[in-house]
Amino acid sequence: MKPLNPGLSALPTTIFTVMSALAAEHGAINLGQGFPDTEGPAELVAEAARTLSDPDLGEARNQYPPLTGLPVLREAVAAANRRFHGLEIDPAREVIVTSGATEALAASLAALVAPGDEVVVIEPLYDTYLPTLRLLGATPRLVRLEPPDWRLPVAALEAAFGPKTKALLFNSPMNPTGKVFTREELAVLAGLLERHDAYAVCDEVYEHLVFGAARHIPLMTLPGMRHRAIRIGSAGKTFSFTGWKVGYVTADASLAPTIAKAHQNLTFTTAPNLQRATALGLGLDDAYFAQLAATLAARRDRLAAGLRALGLDVLGCDGSYFLIADISAHLRPGEDDLAFCQRMTREARVTAIPLSAFYDGATSGLEGRCVRFAFCKRERVLDEAVSRLHAWLMPQTARPSLDAPASFP
Repeated sequence: MKPLNPGLSALPTTIFTVMSALAAEHGAINLGQGFPDTEGPAELVAEAARTLSDPDLGEARNQYPPLTGLPVLREAVAAANRRFHGLEIDPAREVIVTSGATEALAASLAALVAPGDEVVVIEPLYDTYLPTLRLLGATPRLVRLEPPDWRLPVAALEAAFGPKTKALLFNSPMNPTGKVFTREELAVLAGLLERHDAYAVCDEVYEHLVFGAARHIPLMTLPGMRHRAIRIGSAGKTFSFTGWKVGYVTADASLAPTIAKAHQNLTFTTAPNLQRATALGLGLDDAYFAQLAATLAARRDRLAAGLRALGLDVLGCDGSYFLIADISAHLRPGEDDLAFCQRMTREARVTAIPLSAFYDGATSGLEGRCVRFAFCKRERVLDEAVSRLHAWLMPQTARPSLDAPASFP
């Protein structure tokens, strides 16, 4: 038999599938995969259900919606850009609705890069970035952030840009680190993009999951970036409906038609009832978005306090669903972060993801001795996870109360 596509057949099974299967096998609390265990706004569910059978919609109920998305959702995306970020967007020419943010990333990259182009990518990174780039024939130029502070390494970043650089693939708020890039850091990126005449594909799916004094600033809002930056959002993350797979791309009118052509040849369109419900969600009042962030911040603090009580060093987190903890004190001789996560799943029945899975190359520093926990779970689930870890790591010590978790630094 002739060989299959080597770029796909050689890919390993994703770490999330591996660890989730192990969690199911051992009845573990799965804090590995980043999805909430509660429903999002009830009015969105009701709208999605109602519009499946609304007679006033006629054929528009369940047949193909427009390629770039229903006008009501494109208008809602444009309105949200204006409301939250001061961006004036043409909903008819500069918004594309996709089947999730992962498809939005693939379509945006397909529109930009050709074989031989280079794309600068910041590690640690979401695990679909590199396979997508390599399938497109692009060469990733990796720039590594170092824990625990994840400071932007300006010299390394400048060295990664060159004459073949077509784009920067950029994630803020960042999975897995929880880093929210500052305006000063964004200005460095913007300067490099202008200097090298490159684009930016901005994965901003956690834009509303930002905590404390941190503020999410889209790269698109910086001077000179309006026509270079492509902004990607996600209904799954903003409304806690990850299974809906509704994403949206905001891009300059000079870029959007080619992104739409890529989208046309990937999924073509997205379920119309879910589009209508997402449009309703984007119009919710400010209290919803504030409460979403406040709830997640409280759960972050709760899990962080529990992990610290176990002697784990918890790194800073200003956004997203994830906390990173240093497990150095609990590693056995010769054990790496993956082996630790597997042992923790089997013995403690709690699952996390090894941080090394978010890097392309070897991890020899602190990044190879850390794991990522998802805190987007109910409080009682987080408490039970900490209780199991306590019984596993500190069986002779009284478990501390989590009723009033310590504030996050």
